[in-house]
Amino acid sequence: MPIDLPPTARALAAHLHERLRERWQGLPDADTGTPTLAFHAAPVPDDLPGHRAELIVEASDLHALRRAMTSDADAVVIDFDDTFSPTRENVQAAYDALAWATATEKPLLVRTRALYATEPHLDFGGPGIAALCDLSAVLAARPERPPHLYIPKLETVAEAQFWHDALSLAEAYLNLPADTIRVCLQIETYAGLLNAAALLQAMHSRAYGLNAGRWDYVFSLVKHLGRTRTAPVPPRSQLTMDVPAMQAYAEHLVAVCRQHGAEAIGGTASLAPDPEHPQPALDAVRMDKEREAAQGFTSAWAGLPELVGAVRAGIAAQSKATPQSASLTAPLEGRCPGGAEGLTGHGDPSTLTETLTDLPTPTSIPLAELRDSISLALDVFAAWLGGRGVVVRHGRVEDTATAELARALVWQWVRVGAALDDGTALTPERYMNERRAVMPDNAGAARLLDHLVLSPDCPAYFPHEAQRLFPDLFPGPTSLQE
Repeated sequence: MPIDLPPTARALAAHLHERLRERWQGLPDADTGTPTLAFHAAPVPDDLPGHRAELIVEASDLHALRRAMTSDADAVVIDFDDTFSPTRENVQAAYDALAWATATEKPLLVRTRALYATEPHLDFGGPGIAALCDLSAVLAARPERPPHLYIPKLETVAEAQFWHDALSLAEAYLNLPADTIRVCLQIETYAGLLNAAALLQAMHSRAYGLNAGRWDYVFSLVKHLGRTRTAPVPPRSQLTMDVPAMQAYAEHLVAVCRQHGAEAIGGTASLAPDPEHPQPALDAVRMDKEREAAQGFTSAWAGLPELVGAVRAGIAAQSKATPQSASLTAPLEGRCPGGAEGLTGHGDPSTLTETLTDLPTPTSIPLAELRDSISLALDVFAAWLGGRGVVVRHGRVEDTATAELARALVWQWVRVGAALDDGTALTPERYMNERRAVMPDNAGAARLLDHLVLSPDCPAYFPHEAQRLFPDLFPGPTSLQE
């Protein structure tokens, strides 16, 4: 059964698909951009206060949506991406909820699905382009005052230009002034970081900031390094923001923002506090956001309403010393590898790229880390296939991003035959034994993880692979983008 879209949303989606489908089929174009230095990002929208805590909420979780709208968050992010399982029921529920969710007076942002994703329950001369379907539903729900957008998983200038043109077409269709729809670009891939200034320039008339997506970025980095690296990459517990490669990621993002007057927005606080003893988790969140504030980030995300206060307190730690307006252009005092300009100006690109890719090499992979990575991926995949995009395990909120990282780590360790701390090596057979100890072969999540881990190359995104492996869960047009 196809998804039921309101007439305005369906007409807008049809218009966008007619104008853009052929171009979309050519993405991602592996271009790299060299921006001119003479551009300035769009100003931060007036309704987004400085040093704010934005609460991210899964688009089809109606209880969480209602709770978010009455929370003390400074803004709410309705998410169709990492926390979202795109079953037909969920997409329909999320689109239906937009009518009342967008009626809020609270500052509202929406993250659509990424450009790789398709929507098989809608047919516009082929399966719907999920990003355009989500965009049409969102804009039709509140055309007179469109929510701001987060643009996920950008990598190339061609993708940024596609998005800008799609938004311009939507504005013209809805009789909105040019650049009414304001956006923040998510820098959550390795290629996206290298192209950050060029991506910002491509959308600078409407893009007001860049957002750090830590786990998506590490996932992308593991995929990139997996092509050539012969040593194992560290487990997730060792990929902290104290690692020089991760510091370089954050500081380069901030450097690009400051060079072009954009806002730098930090990552998601995803600890799940113990209801009886919440303070340790809240203190950890506050300290992490204080670190981001010291690096130059002026806002950040909370993954749960309980974390909003800790995020706000941490991100505001530098506010008295550096107001937001000043922080958009304040120098980084030479901390960014290759200079504060990073890859955007006079810094040495080779220095930055060497630092970004110089992950430490562990002596061995702890067996406990391997087993946790396998279990995490299986837990999230099972939930996702069942219609839930988020799980809470071991005191953390886990979603698509962390599951992608977990499966990529296991893929890379298997590929290089990583040494385990029990004195053995991780072979495909050993992986299968460990996975079977957690879940049987016939389980959907197990089939998906086996496919991802044992592939010669690291598949790009698991939701795309899941649509191919489980067509019964995603019936509809089958000509998915290659």
